[in-house]
Amino acid sequence: MYMDNNLMALAIIPGLLILGYVYGKDKVEKEPLSMIMKIVFMGAASCLVAGAAEGALQSVLPQYERGTIQFALQTSFCLAAFCEETVKYLALRIGSWRSRYFNYRFDGIVYAVSSAVGFAVFENIQYVAMYGIGTAITRAFLAVPLHAFCGVFMGVFYSYSKKAAIVGEGGVSAACTLLALIVPMIIHGVYDTCAFMGTQAFTYILLGFVVLLYIAAISTIRKMSAEDRDAGFYPEARVIEYDTTLTE
Repeated sequence: MYMDNNLMALAIIPGLLILGYVYGKDKVEKEPLSMIMKIVFMGAASCLVAGAAEGALQSVLPQYERGTIQFALQTSFCLAAFCEETVKYLALRIGSWRSRYFNYRFDGIVYAVSSAVGFAVFENIQYVAMYGIGTAITRAFLAVPLHAFCGVFMGVFYSYSKKAAIVGEGGVSAACTLLALIVPMIIHGVYDTCAFMGTQAFTYILLGFVVLLYIAAISTIRKMSAEDRDAGFYPEARVIEYDTTLTE
């Protein structure tokens, strides 16, 4: 599928703008661009894995008529939301969990959005190549932000999970990991259900849901960014380092 440069730019830029916004809100310690790019590419690769997983899972699920609520719910929650959010989380976890740079709470949001944007951009290129500029514009305001904002909420719970693991609270860490998966799946599933139904009523619901999602995600980003200076994972180590510097 051939795409000219302008169409390619329309497919790529929206995701990068959102990632740039989130990256700019990382006020304490900027994450290395090499880490960001690694997780972006891992997120993009996870899109291929999701496609294979959805195809395999679809073959064993009941078959419902397109346009029915059963079809919309199954396709949205059991296929798209479950498979896509799972592979994005795996890309995030493999790419960042053990990194020494993952040492502040907001870092989890930066990395989760990186994975989500990688996925969204790769997927967007495919859709825009098939359906053209109208799809590029629509997805720039709807589908691409959906993926990125799911990454925001995934990142919040992912960071809580890492902090709990560091202090030895394994049960809390496991619960936060589960929430890092379930919350984005619910958001994604609701969005896709409204989109698959396609009626006027569901379109209005979808648009209202997206507006609320924008507000909730941006508010969360701002709040977590503002509080990040006091949300380090290793405060004791930082105090020791600071005291040592004073004594030199």
